[in-house]
Amino acid sequence: MAHKLIWMALAGALGTLLRYWLAGVVQNAVGTLFPWGTAVVNLTGCLLFGLLVAVLEGRFAFSGETRIVLLTGFMGAFTTFSTFAFETEQLLESSEWALAAGNLTLQNLVGLVALFLGLTLGRLI
Repeated sequence: MAHKLIWMALAGALGTLLRYWLAGVVQNAVGTLFPWGTAVVNLTGCLLFGLLVAVLEGRFAFSGETRIVLLTGFMGAFTTFSTFAFETEQLLESSEWALAAGNLTLQNLVGLVALFLGLTLGRLI
């Protein structure tokens, strides 16, 4: 059990660092009020989650432990849904209705499409 927790913590640390880096790079590159950094992380996370699920359940036989480490540890730390919710609330509180609606639409609908794409790509591997 301790072995699994250590691996999950390490995967979570890596996911957190990658999330912080990617969101920062994207947000600094576009420099707008819209939370593009979080959107890119969430959409990338949806794609990667779908890809990992398909690969883990597909042709490659990964242990349940590996699945937990990757999906709960790494992906749980990498994706930023709570940040997405907070940033959307902040846009609403600032009366940025169009940006809030765009954020909700982009991350939910495009995220679902990205997840399906990841599943499809993963099944092709």
